[in-house]
Amino acid sequence: MRRGQNMKEYQIEKNQSGQRLDKFLAKVLKAAPKSFIYKMLRKKNITMNDQKATGNEILQLNDQIKLFLSDETFDKFSLEQGKDDIILSGLPVKKLWIIFEDEDILVFNKPAGMLSQKAQAQDYSANEYIMAYLYQKGELTQEALKTFRPSICNRLDRNTSGILLFGKSLAGLQQLSLWLNERLIQKFYLCVVAGQLNKPMHIGGYLHKDELTNKVTIMDTPDLENKPIETAYEPLGGTPEWTLLKVQLITGRSHQIRAHLSSIGHPILGDSKYDPDRLAKNLNLQYKIQNQMLHSWIIHTPDGRQWEAPVPESFQPFIKQQRSLT
Repeated sequence: MRRGQNMKEYQIEKNQSGQRLDKFLAKVLKAAPKSFIYKMLRKKNITMNDQKATGNEILQLNDQIKLFLSDETFDKFSLEQGKDDIILSGLPVKKLWIIFEDEDILVFNKPAGMLSQKAQAQDYSANEYIMAYLYQKGELTQEALKTFRPSICNRLDRNTSGILLFGKSLAGLQQLSLWLNERLIQKFYLCVVAGQLNKPMHIGGYLHKDELTNKVTIMDTPDLENKPIETAYEPLGGTPEWTLLKVQLITGRSHQIRAHLSSIGHPILGDSKYDPDRLAKNLNLQYKIQNQMLHSWIIHTPDGRQWEAPVPESFQPFIKQQRSLT
């Protein structure tokens, strides 16, 4: 070891294995340019299992990575995240939000009004609340956060409640991401719409998103910028003024259910963005609707598991008036 240098050692854990050495080092030395990392590898200031490395190596469980750097250099490039300690230890997490948990995944019941992921740096989203839960249980450490951050794998709009899928481990993240990308997960929502619908339907169309307004429009014809969508729904009961629907999200596009139902003349109660004609205005007042009546309700995974998020209290007046909830 050269004068002025200290050795920092990392033993590769499960969530760090399977990635390239240079990718791992980029997480440890977040502020370091790639050229610095490769220079340190060439000079053997960074070694893998006490051998010179190039950065292309794939890390395996229990590999030893050693960094011979001065404290000043390490502090400059590592961007220590001490602030996370305060944030994660201080966020209150309600047990009722946790639907299911094993060593790889967590199923979270997001309340309406909570972001799925941060929109701005100062936000506290479901992602932060779940990490706080794991941190407070001792399953997530400050050291582990330097090289692996567990994360939400699907998103819900801020005012939509219900199931979020969270990868606790690298294996969990990869599995959930694969299932979602390949559309192998069946997703069912519960919602209340204005007007009466009497029979199940499978509807299609093309979705166009305006990035400036963060609003989508349903089109009848394909276009380079329009994405195909499919939505299926089943009426569970209702009145001539409103219908309680079980909706299957077949394609998972931004605002798909909200815009698709609005396009056929049945906007979701509480959703002013996609109810331009205020068809639900009187119902919103009558039932004192505070958030859009859309809930991510049931999820089926390809390995045979099913999770259900308890239905929010705001749905109870409508459920009591319809025949049965199946």
